[in-house]
Amino acid sequence: MSRSPLISRRTCLRGLGTTLALPLLEVMGWADTAKKGAAAATAAAARPPVRLGFMYMPHGVIMDQFWPATPESYLTTPPPALESLRGVLDQCLLMKGISGIPIAPFNGAPHALELSTWLTAQLPDARQRNRINIAISADQIAANYIGALTALPSLELATMPQTHKENQEGLNEGYYSHCSFRSATQAMPAEINPRSVLNRLFNQGGSGGVSADPSPAAQKARAMDRSMLDLVITGAKDLRKQLPQDDQHKLDEYLDSVRAVERRIAAIEIRQKEAALEKSGLAPSRHRGTDTPPIEIKIPLGDKRSEYMQVMCDLTVLAFQTDTTRVSTYIGSTPNGVSYPELGFKDEHHSQTHHNNRTEMVNKVQAITAFNIAQFAYMVKKMHSIKEGSGTLLDNCLMMWGSGLEDGNKHTRENLPFILAGKAGGTVKTGRYLPDTKGNQGDLLTTILSCAGIPLDKPIGIATKQISEMKA
Repeated sequence: MSRSPLISRRTCLRGLGTTLALPLLEVMGWADTAKKGAAAATAAAARPPVRLGFMYMPHGVIMDQFWPATPESYLTTPPPALESLRGVLDQCLLMKGISGIPIAPFNGAPHALELSTWLTAQLPDARQRNRINIAISADQIAANYIGALTALPSLELATMPQTHKENQEGLNEGYYSHCSFRSATQAMPAEINPRSVLNRLFNQGGSGGVSADPSPAAQKARAMDRSMLDLVITGAKDLRKQLPQDDQHKLDEYLDSVRAVERRIAAIEIRQKEAALEKSGLAPSRHRGTDTPPIEIKIPLGDKRSEYMQVMCDLTVLAFQTDTTRVSTYIGSTPNGVSYPELGFKDEHHSQTHHNNRTEMVNKVQAITAFNIAQFAYMVKKMHSIKEGSGTLLDNCLMMWGSGLEDGNKHTRENLPFILAGKAGGTVKTGRYLPDTKGNQGDLLTTILSCAGIPLDKPIGIATKQISEMKA
């Protein structure tokens, strides 16, 4: 065998005979493959997919303004923070008793960890504080499983730049403003420009930024892409064994990017094969998007935070409605430096959370909380208005709003505030408030992914179980 670093044309041609799409098809499929018979397969193929969405607000809530007084009063007399959800509370589920991850030995870094542990349920590596080393997040676990079936594996959004500068416990600054982690060492950047998000979703004929050109030349180019990907990944596996640990991390991050391209190619090939089978009459037409025309996106011209946040919510709805992605994360706010002039005051959110029970400051925190939940309610209501199959888009989603702290005044995390909306295709029982739930943040995330049909090799973070009360 030649040891030349040059790649011959013959090598490239040999590479064209291999494919990475088949393993992805086995792992990524939504069908109930355990069922036998053509009827079961047809029903599974026609079933709308489940989408997962996560929306974040920092600093916790005013607890007695957030939790309902009783399970019986939940639907009829919601607490002030949930008033904006009136009309869709029957589509929501509240569970009190979900504890956050204990942060020792990082007790001096509550804000660095409230966001970064929110979807990981795991602490950073204490031996490598100055670099990202935590865990893959729940949204990216989902994206790895179902991302090959859509043009975009996942969509990460934020209201403001992820550039917060602060040093607590010597932790990497990335922990302050990121909740999505592609791998233990790689944070996912979030897009803050609505126009850029819209272009990313539909910049090439509605294919989510991926050209699905069926011409022979385009197909040949994609075949060559696949060949080169095979060569890169195979060679990298051999190279990794010879590298020191730091270089292994760098190589892993590079391979993550390669695999993202690979998933895009696989998604195009899957869609082309399905379209060809449908056209020939050999397969039933599969569900692609909702039964309602795509919503219109209007980019706001002013600087009102509500308009900005609502257009980002619209973009999430549109991405789900058109099946451009099935996983979305929106950081509605970050831990420090955020104010809400739209509410009639300029005080920063963080400063007001240290209220020591002073009425004026408590009222401002409550107003900020209600404002953020109102944006979530806006998105949920829009999803509930969009027809899909025999139900609505929301019926086939599981949306989570929440915070990484219980009480910003004391930095407690024994009862983290979460709102779940949507039935996840019928696996979640909504319209309830469960005041005595027993579980932790990892248990919740593990159960959410289970309800979405995503298998896990192991529980997420500190999880020890699934929360059976959630399920229908």
